[in-house]
Amino acid sequence: MTLALSHAEMVRLLGLSDPAQIEDLRRAAYDRATATVGDAVHYRGIVELSNRCALDCYYCGIRRSNLAIERYGLDRDEVVEAAMFCAEAGYGSCVLQAGERRDEGFVAFVEECVAEIRARSLSERLPRGLGITLSLGEQSLDTYRRWRAAGAHRYLLRIETSNPALFASLHPPAQRFETRVQALDDLRTAGFQVGTGVMIGLPGQTLDDLAADIAFYGERDIDMIGMGPYLHSQGGAMPAAAMMAKDPLLFLGLKMIAVTRLALPTLNIAATTALQALVEDGRERGISFGANVTMPNVTPRGVRRNYQLYDGKPCLDEGSLECRGCLERRVIAAGRRVGWDEWGDSPHARLRLPDSIQA
Repeated sequence: MTLALSHAEMVRLLGLSDPAQIEDLRRAAYDRATATVGDAVHYRGIVELSNRCALDCYYCGIRRSNLAIERYGLDRDEVVEAAMFCAEAGYGSCVLQAGERRDEGFVAFVEECVAEIRARSLSERLPRGLGITLSLGEQSLDTYRRWRAAGAHRYLLRIETSNPALFASLHPPAQRFETRVQALDDLRTAGFQVGTGVMIGLPGQTLDDLAADIAFYGERDIDMIGMGPYLHSQGGAMPAAAMMAKDPLLFLGLKMIAVTRLALPTLNIAATTALQALVEDGRERGISFGANVTMPNVTPRGVRRNYQLYDGKPCLDEGSLECRGCLERRVIAAGRRVGWDEWGDSPHARLRLPDSIQA
């Protein structure tokens, strides 16, 4: 996928500090989004089905070595019920997310959940059922194929950074950059729409790194982007002092959304919850800088506090119905409308995988 901006231009735009120039960037990205992905923002209701994780990523609040959190796993009925709320609320899509596991019991559990969600969500409004995205980490090609056959059609696997040395600083030695890239290739082979993304504002990260991240999206022919600011986690192994100050971090995150939109205009880009952890209207700002997807939390409230990948996660006590109304107001405040009852696949994905896209 060819980038619409050069590396030098991306670095220049990411480094903007003048408010008037940042506003020009925001308007350009917003207008480009309108022209390429439309004026709708699409919902992906997140079901955080388990915080049990076999990995030990240094930045993550649910890493294996964090003994201070209560581990949980939803049962199949709870997962399906949360997903069915998405279908009934008009969201059109859900995301099943969890800590990373590769044991057969977990793989089969996800397979069963996906198949039941797809079957039960068939309706006149959703003739092919609920759109299902998975965000469950690195798996084998066989596992990806099983989950794809069960009915999931999008998969988000964040690269976290395209700089191998920086990647190594965030993970134990057993977690290798090359393995993550291979997993992205395997997802394509399995027939998924492929999503990835990075953390913005990492210790040691440069604007050149961030521009290279955008180039990575293009080189790997990615369909959708989920990226957000690096936020400290008390359960992680990285020092709190490693996190950027909130205001510059927020604007770097917003500029990254805008530059990605301008460089790769036909992708889906999420306004992540992490933006709202920095400022109350963070998701609206993300939409105004060119994002076109947002992810309301539909996890049962009783376990949400145990799924905190970073400190300050918002909406922990908000019910799913409250969140539906609140988020719609946020979308409208950003000058957009909600794409009710739509899968909301990206134009790039519709061209690349026409047979897997909702009519």
